[in-house]
Amino acid sequence: MTDIPPRIGLRPSGPRDAITDVVGVTVGHCTLAEGAIQTGVTVIRPHPGDLYHDRVPAAAAVLNGFGKSIGLMQLEELGLIETPIALTNTFGVPAVAAAQIRAALAVNPGIGRELPTVNPLVFECNDGHLNDMARMVVGEAHYRQAHESADVTVAEGAVGAGRGMSCFGVKGGIGTASRQVEAGGRAVTIGTLVLANFGRPSQLRIGGRALGPILAERLEAHQTVAKPEKGSIILIAATDAPLDARQLRRLALRAGAGLARTGSVFGHGSGDIALAFSTAYTLPQDPGTPMPAVAMLHDAHLDPLFEAVADGIEQAIVHALWRAETVTGRNGHTRPALTAILPDWAALPSPVMP
Repeated sequence: MTDIPPRIGLRPSGPRDAITDVVGVTVGHCTLAEGAIQTGVTVIRPHPGDLYHDRVPAAAAVLNGFGKSIGLMQLEELGLIETPIALTNTFGVPAVAAAQIRAALAVNPGIGRELPTVNPLVFECNDGHLNDMARMVVGEAHYRQAHESADVTVAEGAVGAGRGMSCFGVKGGIGTASRQVEAGGRAVTIGTLVLANFGRPSQLRIGGRALGPILAERLEAHQTVAKPEKGSIILIAATDAPLDARQLRRLALRAGAGLARTGSVFGHGSGDIALAFSTAYTLPQDPGTPMPAVAMLHDAHLDPLFEAVADGIEQAIVHALWRAETVTGRNGHTRPALTAILPDWAALPSPVMP
């Protein structure tokens, strides 16, 4: 299999083909990979400053609510985020949320006293096939390491929160991409990042090609048994376009189009959550600071962004599959890399789906 992943769509990507092509956004990982422990934390920072004081507009769309994330209620009510976005395994959510609160307190000791409380924002997927989640090893130090390592260069595959994740019966994990469009007379960047842990092998489509049946057949030959889908995917979209929370929710919802193109049907046990945020302006925590007067992009100009986020999410999932290596973890469970199972994917006689 070529090391170059298939290209999704016709729109150009940014220089990194990553969420960090949106200026100010950085990503960091902490990876735990030893024996039965195959997990980690990934942190997305919308800007390098204090997010508690300078919050960014955001919105989420819950495509399938089988998940244990934290922070969605206030996000829905206020349309903003005030901590970095953290990704981890299901049982790591409480520890990572506590770490986010402590990190905010360290910079702003008045939080919860003379200042408002802080809303931690943590998303999760179940990596229990490869990782012994019941040992609950993820802690504050791992969040700090991921946060402090945040950079514009984004490692992909079996790293950070993606270390123990599975996708279509093979190794999944972290993937990222970007697309550049023109909307309303301005240049706009859409960056995407996924924590991919979903899908049955038979469902897989790559660039519209139905590779799932062949993948399922080869996995069975490798004695890898497909189980009912109970994984999840977290879909993150960032943009420098000036959008409000209502528009960002519309953008988040279109991430589901990119997910569906890969063959997902948002299975019963899969928690599929999308979040979109804008870096075009910030919203002050201090009530004495005037709210910004921002001219939002007109709704009539949103279609190029919708197309870009669908392409970017599909591309990010492809990147996660292509860049993840084979991992063996709990009880000897193994998830092979897609590149090991379908090295000849481009030559396979699979139909192109409409």
